[in-house]
Amino acid sequence: MISVSPSRRRALHALALSLALPFAALPLAARAAPPLAGYNVDKTQSSVSGLSAGGFMAVQLGVAYSSIFKGVGVFAGGPYDCAGQRNYTGCMYQSSPSVTQSVTNMRNWSGNQIDPVANIASQRIYLFSGSADTTVATSVMNQVQAMYVGTGNFVSAANLRYDKPSGAAHTFPTDYDSTGNNACGSAVSPYISNCSFDGAGTMLQWIYGTLAARNTGTLGGSLVQFDQTEFIGAGKGMDSTGWAFVPAACAAGQACKVHVALHGCQQGYTKIGDKFLRNTGYNRWADTNKLIVLYPQAVVDNTSHATAASGSLANPNGCFDWIGWYGSNFDQKAGVQMAAIKAMVDRIGSGFTGGGGGGTGVPAVPTGLAATGSTSTSITLAWGASGGATGYQVWRNGTQVGTTTGTGYTDGGLAPATSYSYAVAAVNANGASAQSAPVAASTQAGTAYSQAITDTVVNHYAAGRLTLQQYLTLGGRIGYTASVTLYLCGSTWTNSASCGPFA
Repeated sequence: MISVSPSRRRALHALALSLALPFAALPLAARAAPPLAGYNVDKTQSSVSGLSAGGFMAVQLGVAYSSIFKGVGVFAGGPYDCAGQRNYTGCMYQSSPSVTQSVTNMRNWSGNQIDPVANIASQRIYLFSGSADTTVATSVMNQVQAMYVGTGNFVSAANLRYDKPSGAAHTFPTDYDSTGNNACGSAVSPYISNCSFDGAGTMLQWIYGTLAARNTGTLGGSLVQFDQTEFIGAGKGMDSTGWAFVPAACAAGQACKVHVALHGCQQGYTKIGDKFLRNTGYNRWADTNKLIVLYPQAVVDNTSHATAASGSLANPNGCFDWIGWYGSNFDQKAGVQMAAIKAMVDRIGSGFTGGGGGGTGVPAVPTGLAATGSTSTSITLAWGASGGATGYQVWRNGTQVGTTTGTGYTDGGLAPATSYSYAVAAVNANGASAQSAPVAASTQAGTAYSQAITDTVVNHYAAGRLTLQQYLTLGGRIGYTASVTLYLCGSTWTNSASCGPFA
């Protein structure tokens, strides 16, 4: 008989108990970190977003690798190459950094240090800046907008959405409470807040179009840890492990997309644990929409490094490199963190089996969707042809309402003076593409208005005459305490005296 000491027996018992626990019950840090796996993902349909330093990094990735990133979400970030030209403090706080040199660099580096800037024209850009953000103020984010649609004229205004909700501090906005999260006006760890605004969902739907409803219950997908050291060496500001949320359908080999979600300073796993991974809301949408979320991880680096314009600095808050800690090419394709994240996307897409409009898979996503006419009971749509398509699905408010073999459709039987959201998907024998970017359209009024009420924007919202999106749009445009007249047309309130659509 083999003798086992009491201490060894206790250790074996503990091991047996741990092995009996389900995977989801094990602490995240206790799980092994295998190599990042490949999935059936078309990496040319990737997207990226981030908060703060992650927002700056998202802009850099979207510019440098515009051939693969079709959408960019920026939460409290700043213009491309901002800290490459001036001290990083001039890209934060209440600054208004010029983007003239940023645009010049983008054009000069196009096709060499970065992908051709012509690719940016097809990107969908989402911007978010809270009015109470004093770390990266709205004045900085306004320059991001100027870089894209003003000075740079890289994308059309129709391809950029900019939300500026009142009262939000330097934080990632959600519309639900999670353990450890803060009030919307509070800029403290973990820098995630219930702002009654679904930042992740709003951004993802802007980039990808109408999505299936998010999963607000137990998620079917899994958070998996992977080894980052094969992508980047020690001393370059990134942790030894990263994370990815993988929906069950993607793990089973179904066609999926990938979104890169970049945390801000002091938000890496070593700082706040799994809060950025679980509390931001990305996974809820990913779980029901075949979307893998890649969560690269930056880490504290207390060693001082020479930077292009900010002198010698350490990285004590574990920020992604938007300052140049790890080389003057920090925001180009050859930048070490940039190349590492791109290599992670490449790995995720290494299991791709075809598609994207080449005739061997599903067709390309339709573009150019627009409302071309309306009556009191119908709306007419048109869009551009998709390569490889044999037909199109038409979706209204998230529900498929028709099919057509052409590039136009008239949706009838609608309510007068009512706003609807439309998207289209291209189909062929291999399946359907993702849905197009949505377009809003309204039917004409069937009758004259029955009531006219003048009040402040906030009082209209409190009385139920404005939707949340109308409240945010109108308040951001004219002020939340400004007075405006609304008209009741049938059962719908609008700011048009002729009962036209809300504008």
